[in-house]
Amino acid sequence: MKYLLGLVLGLSMPFYAQASQSVANTIDLTNHWLGPVALGVFSLAYILVILEEKLHLRKSKPVILAAGIIWFLIALVYSGMGQPHSVEVAIRHNFLEYTELFFFLLVAMTYINAMLERGVFEALRNYLVAKGFSYRSLFWLTGILAFFISPIADNLTTALIMCAVILAVGKGKPSFVATSCVNVVVAANAGGAFSPFGDITTLMVWQKGIIEFIEFFSLFIPAVINFVIPAMIMQFALPQGIPPAAKTSTKAMKYGGLTIVGLFILTIITAVSFHNFLHVPPVFGMMTGLAYLKFYGYYLRQKSKAWTHGSENPPGSQDNEYDFDVFAKIAHAEWDTLFFFYGVILAVGGLGFIGYLSLASSYMYGELGATNANILVGVLSAIVDNIPVMFAVLTMNPDMSHMQWLLVTLTAGVGGSLLSIGSAAGVALMGQARGQYTFFSHLKWTPAIALGYGASIWVHMIMNG
Repeated sequence: MKYLLGLVLGLSMPFYAQASQSVANTIDLTNHWLGPVALGVFSLAYILVILEEKLHLRKSKPVILAAGIIWFLIALVYSGMGQPHSVEVAIRHNFLEYTELFFFLLVAMTYINAMLERGVFEALRNYLVAKGFSYRSLFWLTGILAFFISPIADNLTTALIMCAVILAVGKGKPSFVATSCVNVVVAANAGGAFSPFGDITTLMVWQKGIIEFIEFFSLFIPAVINFVIPAMIMQFALPQGIPPAAKTSTKAMKYGGLTIVGLFILTIITAVSFHNFLHVPPVFGMMTGLAYLKFYGYYLRQKSKAWTHGSENPPGSQDNEYDFDVFAKIAHAEWDTLFFFYGVILAVGGLGFIGYLSLASSYMYGELGATNANILVGVLSAIVDNIPVMFAVLTMNPDMSHMQWLLVTLTAGVGGSLLSIGSAAGVALMGQARGQYTFFSHLKWTPAIALGYGASIWVHMIMNG
């Protein structure tokens, strides 16, 4: 065995030596014809992403194509220069980063889908609707719940759940729906900023090893400020009184719903423990957690079989609450989103390989300074999706203090709240509450949100500076 291992290492050493040499031999191609062409390809792809709702074109399609074109052109140029292996090494590096993110998110999405199917979130919605809270109470409750659920679930799912509550009780009150949706978007994004599980950007920072899991919680107070200040201003626009009783489903949570919630929490603990104590990438902890769900799914399937064998329970009956297929939950993951991340990471990685990110880094973090640059990252996140922006920052890897890394994590997470199109939560709610929560109904409150954005940065600088 040791001879086999030695042979493998011996064969692989030239590759790794060549890989490290190839990384060092990257060429600045920003002034080459390749640079502007690649930048144009990416820009065109991102315009199509922004127009997704208008064109009904899935956002993953243009960025995947753009990534392929960019790296094809890079490979073409480098082959002509006699350095084809440099491209191979760079692609493998970017693809590995994507793979870790892909499997991490796939497990998280599978758990969320399992909880949705078991009726966990519907039970929460029904509880809130049935309680008969006032408009103002519901405004604050949905906001607070969004703030505290999004660090565990993702901010998109959280916002959709809270919006369902708002729509159920806000019929005939479009101003309540619009204002509450703005509040939920701000709260969900703010809540996601202080947890690696709350947003893709925080997950990327954590997986990169720049900020430890426990250190994210130093952003808790700034995140609270980011949510509370706009909410305190917006609450004065709410209608008075109690909404009329809304119809709620009497369907109870399915068997095993709370158990799956517990398994998801255990999965998070596993991922954090793997990373913090064993220095193993957190994705391995998440995949281990997927095994928990698979075994529990097996248990449910056995109960389902026992149930259907009963004389009064014919096969295919809709009343079988034990029926559970974990692979169906995997199949219902947000595949378009996962492939979108592939396109973004590979395309931005390609632009970085060409040399554009070095240029951007030297300007932003050299001339503007780290604080101004990181605040600008948040503003850019409101216009462009925060994922490519944060991935670009991580790829630049500017030399800045720990406090500044926390700052850019905060701003990238909450900056998207400035506009409705700045976050996945905002875009989703524009579809869910179509005609009531719109780009302009959100824009109306942008000054209040900007005030919270600025205040959260100020508090962070005082607390963590």
